[in-house]
Parts: sequence; structure tokens; C-alpha cells
Amino acid sequence: MYISVLVTVLTLMHLAILLVTKGPKKMFSRTIRDTEPQALTDPKFGTHGYLHLEDVRIHYVSCGSNEKPLMLLLHGFPESWYSWRHQLQEFSSTHRVVAIDLRGYGDSDKPSGIKEYKLEKMVKDVKQIITALGYRSCILVGHDWGGAITWTFSGCYPDMVDKAIVLNCPHPQGFRKYLMTHWAQFKKSWYMFFFLMPILPEIYIGLSDLKFFDIIFLGKKGGVLTGATGKDDVEVYKYLFKKWGALTGPINYIRAGLLYSLPSRLAQKVTKPMLLIWGCRDLALETGQASASKSYAYDLTVKYLEKASHWVQMDEPDKVNAYIREFLTA
Repeated sequence: MYISVLVTVLTLMHLAILLVTKGPKKMFSRTIRDTEPQALTDPKFGTHGYLHLEDVRIHYVSCGSNEKPLMLLLHGFPESWYSWRHQLQEFSSTHRVVAIDLRGYGDSDKPSGIKEYKLEKMVKDVKQIITALGYRSCILVGHDWGGAITWTFSGCYPDMVDKAIVLNCPHPQGFRKYLMTHWAQFKKSWYMFFFLMPILPEIYIGLSDLKFFDIIFLGKKGGVLTGATGKDDVEVYKYLFKKWGALTGPINYIRAGLLYSLPSRLAQKVTKPMLLIWGCRDLALETGQASASKSYAYDLTVKYLEKASHWVQMDEPDKVNAYIREFLTA
């Protein structure tokens, strides 16, 4: 908690400086976004639907025939099903590809309370989603927090996972150990401690017309990543998170991740074949965590993309899709 307070104080000092240099008008500006971006309803990505689970209603986008094997895609923070736009189209010829909005995101239900975003809640959701879609198992793919869910679910329910694919996410237990033993990762994770504070993180991300999304997806100067994600794509995320409170659920994932440890019954080693794809220009996670994750799976293949950032499936979709295809057909 002391670390959280220290990081919060430093962040507030930074905000005070910005307030003086840029002025309150620019800091608290917000574009009116009443028109839904066309990309969110573009039929080329698939059809939209809802699943009514035990606790929440989950929104999803499905591309491909119901008669094909299921590929289930789980996004990370702060994203939505749209982060899988390249994979929805690529794999629909061989699979029924379903990208969901995790609880708390997009058009899915947003339960209140940090406990509602514990990892075990998402594991339970995924189990129900696979069944509700009419399947007994799937190819499970996850990025970032979706990757943490994929690690955990694959270890707990191996009979429901044919193969597992994770993008830029270590095993949840491995992350905790790495965080406590590597100063470089500790420094990169400063925002997580700040996110423990109530309300302030939501305000911080919303400043300067949600500029936070420009920074993380385009780079501080804009376009410094691979260029695969453009300003129109960023506008999609700004539209999804424009309302006050839309960020609380996503931030609660991080709050819950720090406040609650993973129960031992959920920390099972993955027995099914597993692929880990890692963008090496990740500003939030050290590349060393990829190789450190090998102790959490019996059959783990690691592929590195030197020029990709944390958003690897959007930065270099062709290479990511090729690695996935190679893994699935091996």
C-alpha cells in the first residue's frame, strides 16, 4: 500500500505540472462521440451476439461456420473484441472464431466490485462460454489479461482446451515471482500500484480527450510502432471507453490481480500443447518473462517478434497469424 501511495503522489505531481503547462481546458477536454465507428458493425469481422451466463451477459463476435472447431479469443487491458479483427478474418476458413468482450468491457455486463474481477471469475466465465456456444473444447487464445485467463483455464480444464495460445502474457504466478525479483519489471509495473487507488486512475486515463489510448497504441509521438494500428482504430477504443465508469471494470482486473493471490487449485501446470508469442518492444512486460514461463507448461513453444510491441497481434498480424497457423497444423 505504501508503494501505491508513493506512486499516486508522484503521478499527482506530474498531473499538476501538466495542468500548469497545458492548462485546464486542454487537460479536461473531451470530444463528443455520439456516432458509433463503422468498424464496430462491419460484417467482414463477423456477426454479433450475446451469451447469458450464470453471473453476466457476454457480448461476442463470431466469424466462420458453426460446424467448424471453435477458436475462442480473449482480449486484454484496455481493449475489446476489436483487438482480434485480424484473427477473426484469418482463421474463419478453418474455425468458428469467436472474440468476446470480457466482463466489464464493451457491450458485456459490467458487475460492480473488485471481487467480481478475480481471475477465478473469468475462468468460470470461459467454461460457461465454451458450453453455451455448443462446444466441449476449443483452441483458446488470449492476450494480456486474456492470456492470464488462458494460462489458468488451460491448466484447470485441459479436457476443454485442444491447444492454448498466449500473446504477451506470462503465467500469473510467474509474473508475481518475476515482479518481486526483477527491478526492471518492478519499474515497468508502476501503473499497477497506482491503479490500486480508487477513482484517480479512471480520471487520469480520461484526461486530454483520452490521450492515454493514443500513447499506448500509437506511441508518445504517434506512429512509432509498426503502423498497423491507426488513428481510426484508436477512435474505436475511445468510443468504447468514452462513458464515465467504462474504465472501472477493466481497472478492477488489475486491482484484483494485486489484492488477491491465485488459489492453489487454479495454479495447475498446462499439459496441452501451448504457443507463447512475444512482442519484444513491450513497455509493460519484460521479455525475460517469456522464457521464465516455460516452467508452467509441459509443452511450450515460444516465438519472439523483435519489432512488435505489447499489442503484438495488431502490430504484426501477418507474422502472428503465420505462427498460429503453423502451431495449429503441426
